[in-house]
Amino acid sequence: MTTALKQNKLITWLKRIGFWGFMFFLAKGLAWLAIGYFVVK
Repeated sequence: MTTALKQNKLITWLKRIGFWGFMFFLAKGLAWLAIGYFVVK
């Protein structure tokens, strides 16, 4: 396997994981903010 092909596969994988990782942590963060809001209120 060539280095360029390996690097390209890695970048593609990171972009895909990055998007879903961002969405996951965004949802998780919003859920914790909502929980904190309802506990304090």
